Amino acid sequence: MRKLGVLFAAFEAVPFMKTGGLGDVAGSLPQALVKENCDIRVIMPKFGGIPQQYKDQMTHVTEFYVPLGWRSQYCGIEQLTHKGVIYYFVDNEYYFNRGGAYGYFDDGERIAFFSKALVEAIQYLDFDVDILHANDWHTALSPVFLREFYRGMEKYDRIKTIFTVHNLKFQGQMSDYVLGDVLGLAGIPAAADQLRCDRSSVNFMKGALCYSDILTTVSNTYTEEVQRPFFGEHMDDIFRRRQNVLYGVMNGIDTDDYDPEKDPKIPHNFTAADKSGKALCKEELQKELGLEVNAGLPLVIMIGRLTEQKGMDLVDRVIEDMLNKPIELAVLGTGDRKYEDMLRYYAWKYPGRMAACITFDEPLSHRMYAGADMLLMPSLFEPCGLSQMIAMRYGTLPVVRETGGLKDSVHPYNQYTGEGTGFSFANYNAHEMLYTVNNAVDLFWHNKDQWNALMDHAMAEDFSWAKAAKEYMNLYYKLHPEFNQPEPEPAPEPVPVEEPKAEEPAPEPAPAPEPKAEEPAPEPAPAPEPKAEEPKAEKPKRTRKPAAKKAPEEAPKTEEKPKRTRKTKKEE
Repeated sequence: MRKLGVLFAAFEAVPFMKTGGLGDVAGSLPQALVKENCDIRVIMPKFGGIPQQYKDQMTHVTEFYVPLGWRSQYCGIEQLTHKGVIYYFVDNEYYFNRGGAYGYFDDGERIAFFSKALVEAIQYLDFDVDILHANDWHTALSPVFLREFYRGMEKYDRIKTIFTVHNLKFQGQMSDYVLGDVLGLAGIPAAADQLRCDRSSVNFMKGALCYSDILTTVSNTYTEEVQRPFFGEHMDDIFRRRQNVLYGVMNGIDTDDYDPEKDPKIPHNFTAADKSGKALCKEELQKELGLEVNAGLPLVIMIGRLTEQKGMDLVDRVIEDMLNKPIELAVLGTGDRKYEDMLRYYAWKYPGRMAACITFDEPLSHRMYAGADMLLMPSLFEPCGLSQMIAMRYGTLPVVRETGGLKDSVHPYNQYTGEGTGFSFANYNAHEMLYTVNNAVDLFWHNKDQWNALMDHAMAEDFSWAKAAKEYMNLYYKLHPEFNQPEPEPAPEPVPVEEPKAEEPAPEPAPAPEPKAEEPAPEPAPAPEPKAEEPKAEKPKRTRKPAAKKAPEEAPKTEEKPKRTRKTKKEE
């Protein structure tokens, strides 16, 4: 039997294009699924910003035209194999030959074209698709197009759909003008009704939430949260209605890329058994960022987007209280201008104690993960989060708010049992965050043994993609159980069961020795000379009463004898 075929649709994937966590997922998860005996292939746009070294390796597969409303747009498919995974690239220079992935005036039309093109391409590929796995709003229209335009066509009827929500905040809301002009769905009442989010707008993600066979989010806690109005972003009613097909699968990280023992991007490598390299990394980082070189000062870092979602308003409220304690703070990232300016101001006000790196620098992020003592991540909401997993990989303890994937991945320190991999607080409150940071700092100062034990716990956590891949395979098998190889394996078991049944007549000689045992019994019976021995003869009679019952077996030789022989086997 052929392998299960999965077409993994994403708008970005490492190393070709990355703007956020989705790129990491699309670049790493397929590699883990290949190891699970899955024929998975990724499809994404061929952006102008893809490095030339990868463009040179692409081969042309096919070309066709995609109907998009009243348009008929050219689409080429390029192919490239990277780390054992086949990638398809949707080529249309009018839509995708641009430096970035998002932020253009015609994003609605560009993304609608990509969703339509990837579904149209299925019939031209030498690849049998069983599962279409769409991700976030950029591919959310593909399950809608599949059902409304392609059902009944060869290669499409067997396709099941899974839609994964990576960030519900971004849903792709457009004017309802695109419903007819771009999508061509205005004349289909069922589609138009399930895409509309108000009287004059349509919501691309809503279409996938209504049309997909299975829905997933990127953590178990986030799966629960999206069913509540606060986190549900006006889609909570759909999640509650479809909770029977809603699952949470925690993301992972590339444990080869983030490996403190082998990472070439950090100045000194180290392991959980020998952390001396981490102390040297901290010293190097303090020098690089212009901070006071002092191993006794706990170094707290923040890495990521500088937005309200990441808890920057909490930091804004108490940052000066934090810096009034003997700690160091370093921030790396870009985002809202007000938060960038705030960080620059405090870096100027507290030289040697605070560093603000308002940029995106991946090698620097590795050095910060390796050299810091704590990672602060007080998110308002966090579907999964990767920074806390990476930090723990390098022995940097996270301080997080208990939401989404942060709650699932960070086990808070228990001062009574010594358990934990970090620190957490429940409420979105600046002073509760400050109190938690202060507790972590106190432990760093006064109980080095316990701090080192928490580092060991954190570094021992398994955040590889292997676990997530197994969970996704279970969902794929749920939609196509005929591909589930582990279940048919018990099928051969009945074969050996039948063999002993055929051999049951063979054990008939087994009762034959029993009569031999009975032969000595009748010998003392006909010898009545020693009367005193009569009780001895009585004893065998009593003990052989069940044998007397076996004697009648000889009469019905054809039917009862096999049945009796089975019973004696069980009794034995």
